[in-house]
Amino acid sequence: MSDIDVYKEWLGIPEGVRPPDHYTLLRLVQFEDDIEKIRGNYRKLNAHVRKYATGQYLVRSQELLNELAKAMLCLTDPDGKIEYDRSLGRETPQTDDDEPRTVLQYLVSRSLIKRAQVAEIEHFAEARGLTHRDAVIQMKLAEPPDATRALAAELRLSYIDLEDMLPEDSVLDKLPRRVVKKHSCLPLFEDRGYLMVACVDEPTPDLEDEIRIRYGFPMRPVLAVPRAVNQAIAKYYAPGMREEAAGSSAAEESPKAQQKAAKGEKQKKEAASKPVSKSTPLTEDQKRERMMIAGIVTCWSIIGTVGVFYFKNGAASIGDILLGVVVGAIVFGIMKVTYAK
Repeated sequence: MSDIDVYKEWLGIPEGVRPPDHYTLLRLVQFEDDIEKIRGNYRKLNAHVRKYATGQYLVRSQELLNELAKAMLCLTDPDGKIEYDRSLGRETPQTDDDEPRTVLQYLVSRSLIKRAQVAEIEHFAEARGLTHRDAVIQMKLAEPPDATRALAAELRLSYIDLEDMLPEDSVLDKLPRRVVKKHSCLPLFEDRGYLMVACVDEPTPDLEDEIRIRYGFPMRPVLAVPRAVNQAIAKYYAPGMREEAAGSSAAEESPKAQQKAAKGEKQKKEAASKPVSKSTPLTEDQKRERMMIAGIVTCWSIIGTVGVFYFKNGAASIGDILLGVVVGAIVFGIMKVTYAK
């Protein structure tokens, strides 16, 4: 059973090159340009292969589902399709100047919104700081999948339904939970030297750098509905799962992070090696100030001692004065020792 030709047995593809090219795999005519037809064939084949996703065929069916997904994502990505078609010998097709360029143009061209609603949507978006995709969703003028397909068309990216996806565990393990939550993204699988990553919007340079450092090759974003991305993160990155990428090390982190970590370790070691000081060394001004206070207290000690004998006997002898000096010297010595600590 392990030698079964799933392309022939499950998809009805005659014997030939294995694996088949993307068009053959999706049962399309070569160089098909109709994106809706490409997506339609993919959905049908995806549903068919899922029937085999049990028992002894579980692993092989999941592999084939990902092959189908990779083919669909490639052929619905404008730039990716041009690159792939060239590899099959096709000359670069002429671009269609009438193709919608923005979210609103896309939605109007497919009669999902009316042209008269464009100005209202633009005003709504500007007043609330929203993108046009988010504006039409909040205004309930378009469903989230349609609005996200429109954004994908504007950004020249592919759209993906995450319910059809089976991300590879080895790929998920390399990107920690904190990263996917921060950037609202989900790594899917590697395809032709790129990591396919489902995003809710155009990826930031920070995310692109993170992917390149952790995986060793660049990412290729595909757009998905924000809610679907968040649900997938909750499923594949539940609390306690993938808190940090498996096998990650300081060498995989950015240079800035490495320098910061090294500096922190150095400071810890230096602090541990230093003897504990009981007090902060005094400045010269502080020393002079304390000596003045000690002198004043000493003088008052002498005056106080002499004064006691004066009021007691009505006069103070030389002995009384000397006693006062001794008391003052003792007080001065005590204060000097105390201040020196």
